[in-house]
Amino acid sequence: MRSGGRLGHHGDTEVLPHTWRREFPGEGASIPEARVWARELLGGRVAAPILDDVLLLLSEVVTNAVTHSDSGRTLDGRVTVYVTRAPGVIHVEVVDDGSATSAPAVQTPEADSDGGRGLWLVDLIATAWGSHHDDEAGGSVWFQVAD
Repeated sequence: MRSGGRLGHHGDTEVLPHTWRREFPGEGASIPEARVWARELLGGRVAAPILDDVLLLLSEVVTNAVTHSDSGRTLDGRVTVYVTRAPGVIHVEVVDDGSATSAPAVQTPEADSDGGRGLWLVDLIATAWGSHHDDEAGGSVWFQVAD
C-alpha cells in the first residue's frame, strides 16, 4: 500500500477551496452516478487521461464500498465521496459505513475472474492511496492522482 498526505479529509476542520462532497445510497446504482458527478466536477479542469484514471479508480472504490461494507448491506447505508483538486493532485476519498468482516486489501487478480481488481488498479495507477477504519465512523479509502 502506498501512503501519502490526506487532503481535504472529511474530519478536517478546514476544507480546501476546491473540495466537493456528495452522499450516495449504498447501492449499485450509485457507482455510475458517482462517475457522472465527478466527471461534471472535473471535466474541462483536468486533462482527459487524468480524468479517465480518476473515474476508473472512483468506480472501483465505490464498488468496493457498496459490495464489501455495511453501506451496501443495510437499508439506509450511505457512501460519501469527497473530491479535492489541489495544485498538482486530485484527491478522492470514499467513506462508507465500515465492515466488521472485511478490510481493504490489494489482491492479485485471477486472469479469469470477473472481480478482485479494484485496489490492485488503485495501487497500480494512483500516485498514493490508503485506508482508514474507525469503529464508530466507518471506513474510508482514499487515492491521489497527479494532475
